[in-house]
Amino acid sequence: MHFDRWLHHHSIDLSGKTVAITGSTGGIGRELCRLLLSCGASLILLDRSPERSAALRAALGAEFPHAVLQHVRLNLEDMLSVKAACEEVKRLPVDILIHNAGAYSIPRYTTPEGYDNVFTINAVAPYYITKALLPQLRERGGRVVVVGSIAHRYSKADAKDVDFSTRRQASLVYGNAKRYLMFSLYELFRSETKVTLSVCHPGITFTNITAHYPKWIFALIKYPMKVIFMSPRKAALSILLGCVQSCGYHEWIGPWLFDVWGLPKKRILHSCTVDEGCHIYQAMEHSIKEPLNSR
Repeated sequence: MHFDRWLHHHSIDLSGKTVAITGSTGGIGRELCRLLLSCGASLILLDRSPERSAALRAALGAEFPHAVLQHVRLNLEDMLSVKAACEEVKRLPVDILIHNAGAYSIPRYTTPEGYDNVFTINAVAPYYITKALLPQLRERGGRVVVVGSIAHRYSKADAKDVDFSTRRQASLVYGNAKRYLMFSLYELFRSETKVTLSVCHPGITFTNITAHYPKWIFALIKYPMKVIFMSPRKAALSILLGCVQSCGYHEWIGPWLFDVWGLPKKRILHSCTVDEGCHIYQAMEHSIKEPLNSR
């Protein structure tokens, strides 16, 4: 893959743009921050750990001495933290909002709102943030970039188990949450005229989200994974392209070869019907207006 040639050919210029990004301290997030800064952007890091964020800001500042970097604490499992972060971000000039954070195989519990915490992190919280910041983004002609996953294809929405709280397979639970986030935003943005949407998929890469296997299995597969799959820096290209290219209804940007390898390319998704997308959108609207445990 001709990484540098791709960057030179696309000449992505984000000078004067402020990008708010979740999950910046992770594998893809860290590399994405470096790419965004190299394109001239200023960054607002939305992360739950002030210590990790400070370490990242120090590292980025050493590499990009003139970088403008800010941190807003955000814990996507805690809707009170989500709402407080939104109020703080509303006071900042945001041009691009990137939903990069994600949680795969983690200890699960039910949040005070009544939803599975994996569903809250990957779907409810980012959807709420998008709705909360839309008025501000409209004023600046902004963009929302959401990181999806091929795991969204593993199942279909279940009205009787919206958050897959009864399922135990991590790939299904994670994929369902990504499905709800992606297709609810497609419906939300169908009538949006001032803010654009990009749905991106970085392919399969070696990051902390893949380190959920038992230790002995992980020890066996981690090096082959590094060889076979793209590096986080190359995987971040799809998200970077999403910062300058918008997606139409049920379009996404991802690696061209089986959605796993290669340079980013835009294509149409056929994994969700219009009817299911509308159902997902209605469920997500309810999730931020009426907690599940109050029904």
